[in-house]
Amino acid sequence: QSTGSSGINAEYGELDQDDYLLGKVSDIIHNLFGVYGEDFVQIFDSLTEYFVAMLAPDRPSLEHQWAICVFDDLIDYAPNSVHKYQGHFLKQLMEFLTDSCPGVRQAAAYGVGALAVKFPGPDSPYKAFCQSCIPRLVNVIQGSTSREEDNVTATENCISAITKIFKYIILAENLDEATLLTWFRWLPIQEDEEEGVHIYNFLLDLVEANNPHLLGSDNSNVRDIVIVLAEGIINAEYGCLQNEDQ
Repeated sequence: QSTGSSGINAEYGELDQDDYLLGKVSDIIHNLFGVYGEDFVQIFDSLTEYFVAMLAPDRPSLEHQWAICVFDDLIDYAPNSVHKYQGHFLKQLMEFLTDSCPGVRQAAAYGVGALAVKFPGPDSPYKAFCQSCIPRLVNVIQGSTSREEDNVTATENCISAITKIFKYIILAENLDEATLLTWFRWLPIQEDEEEGVHIYNFLLDLVEANNPHLLGSDNSNVRDIVIVLAEGIINAEYGCLQNEDQ
């Protein structure tokens, strides 16, 4: 799940006025892309230079996160125009996967996953890019602090990004046993309900296809699969109750 300014406020606390305004601009662009899609690109084109400047290495993490969120929206809502701007953000998208700021990692991971969804298939123009991101995503997921409270949502977005690459670009039938079981050991998802949908749907796809690598010899992994799915349902229900309380 990509993070807008509300998520940034929660992560960083009180922001100064300039940062707050940048966050609101990001929210507005998100909404405009959501409503107008490709039709908004002509207007966005006149703003691109400002967001590209925010991706510079010497700019603060908040600007990196906001700028990546804007390009995430471009991928989500105006995929036909991604090729026009890819030179401005693809390199940074990969580099920011291992950024020290969890919010930046989360936004970058979401963008990689979105590319896999919007440009699927073995002939995807972003196949090589997405596959080259996998080692960085794995490094984040397997980091010693990846499941700590501040990091877990970014980590789950990294798991979701790999899941989307597996499902839409590499394709499940091309995954070997070691790869699938490594992916399975990253589950369940605890925090990000929206990305959890993608992850658990892929898991169910594998089960419905009787994938032998996942199910194991003599269905030896079925018990673990049921436990993961049950924990996913419980976590989702708990998240819904928390949202109702709020």
